[in-house]
Amino acid sequence: MTQYIGSLDQGTTSTRFIIFDHNGRIVSLDQKEHEQIFPRPGWVEHNPDEIWQNTQEVIRGALAKAGLSGADLAAIGITNQRETTVVWDKHTGKPYYNAIVWQCTRTSEICKELIQEGGQDRFREKTGLPVATYFSGPKIRWIMEAVPEAKAAAQKGDALFGTMETWVIWWLTGGPRGGAHVSDVTNASRTLLMNLETLRWDEEILKILDIPRQGLPRIVPSCDAKSWGPTMEDGPLGARIPVCGALGDQQAALVGQTC
Repeated sequence: MTQYIGSLDQGTTSTRFIIFDHNGRIVSLDQKEHEQIFPRPGWVEHNPDEIWQNTQEVIRGALAKAGLSGADLAAIGITNQRETTVVWDKHTGKPYYNAIVWQCTRTSEICKELIQEGGQDRFREKTGLPVATYFSGPKIRWIMEAVPEAKAAAQKGDALFGTMETWVIWWLTGGPRGGAHVSDVTNASRTLLMNLETLRWDEEILKILDIPRQGLPRIVPSCDAKSWGPTMEDGPLGARIPVCGALGDQQAALVGQTC
C-alpha cells in the first residue's frame, strides 16, 4: 500500500516538490529557482521550458533524497502562481513567447481600452474581478497581438492557452501525446474569462477580448482524480500516478494554513 503523497509547488521564484507521509509529515523536499526576466520596466517574464525542466528535476530530486520511486506515491497534487500565462504549440509543446507573469504591467494599454469602452467593473458581475493587468485574459490578448505566429496558430486551433498548472499538468500527463489540457476553478477564476455562475468560459468576454475558445483548457473541479489523468511512465515520476487536483497558491494557502 502506498503511503506517500507528492505535492508540486510551482511558484513565482521557484519550483519545489514535497513528499508527505500518511501522517502529513514532510519526508523529502527538493527546490530550484528559475530566472526572472525583465525586458522593460514593469515587464516580468518566465521561461516556460525552464520551469518544466526544473519541475522534472525537483521531482526526481525529492524522490532520490527519500529513497523512493514514483510508484511509491499514491497521488500528486499541484499548487501554482496564479494568473501567469503561457501560449504554446499543441503539436510540439514549444511556447510562442515567454510566460507573462502575474505582476507584469505590459497589458496596461489593453486594460485602459477595455475600461474606456465599458468601465473598470464591466466584467465584475460575471467574473468577480475588475479589469486589471493582473489577470490572464489581457495577457493572452497581448501575446496574440504581439506574436503573429501565436495568433495564426490560435485561429487554426493549433495553440493552447494556460496558466502554470495547466502547462505543467499538460506535460506531466503526456504533452503533445495527448496530455490533459485542464485548469481548476481557482485558477480559471483569475483569468477574467470564467463566469462564476456557470463555471465556464464566458463567450461574451472571449469575444470582446478576441480570444478563441478552442485554445482554452477544460475547467474541472479542484480535486478530482478522474479529471486530470495519470502521469506518464517515461516522465519524471517514472510511473502512472494520478494527478488528483490543483489549486491556485493563495487558495491552497487558505486550506494549508487551516484558516
